[in-house]
Amino acid sequence: MTNRIPACQLYLISPLDVGGDFPERLKNALAAGPVAAFQFRVKGLEQHQAAELAAPLQEICADHDVAFIVNDDVALAVRLAADGVHLGQSDGSPKEARAEVGNDMQIGVTCHDSRHLAMEAGEQGADYVAFGAFFPSTTKDAEHTADIELIEFWSDLFEIPSVAIGGITPNNCGPLIEAGADFLAVSGAVWNGDEAAAVAAFSDALQKHKRVRPDD
Repeated sequence: MTNRIPACQLYLISPLDVGGDFPERLKNALAAGPVAAFQFRVKGLEQHQAAELAAPLQEICADHDVAFIVNDDVALAVRLAADGVHLGQSDGSPKEARAEVGNDMQIGVTCHDSRHLAMEAGEQGADYVAFGAFFPSTTKDAEHTADIELIEFWSDLFEIPSVAIGGITPNNCGPLIEAGADFLAVSGAVWNGDEAAAVAAFSDALQKHKRVRPDD
């Protein structure tokens, strides 16, 4: 995810419950349209249990050429040889994580609504920064809200890709794409209904909208 490309891409985040029929739902979602990355996000599980749940999902992602990102847990990411790890502000620095994961794993950092946190993450070697929440979310209570102007600011000045997150749907994502977001991170908008239909709708929106630059 380090190579900046003109088109915005979809970044799926798992629900907290990834057992049961979720592997089949993931297959359905990834077959419905282009997806760049999938974040494995579970809470309160012992590492062995989390690894067992992750294994089939990681294989599905590999089959669809989708990057498999582990949320919050550097040790689990290393154990799984994941494609990346995503760090919250309380999960340690990108510099510390890099020492553990090596040079081949992607590192993303939650930066909320802060230019300072994003620039700090970039200086410490983050491969992407995540901003949000941009809209009210049913997945996670948002302590921070971000303005779309933050995406424009970042896109105009920095090469490190940005991820927009928080309440994003196929109907409201247009301004984020036009502002220059490199990835749309979505969860509830996909998993709270028909996952295939939702991914197809996001795919349509991503094709409909494009980055709007002053000289366009």
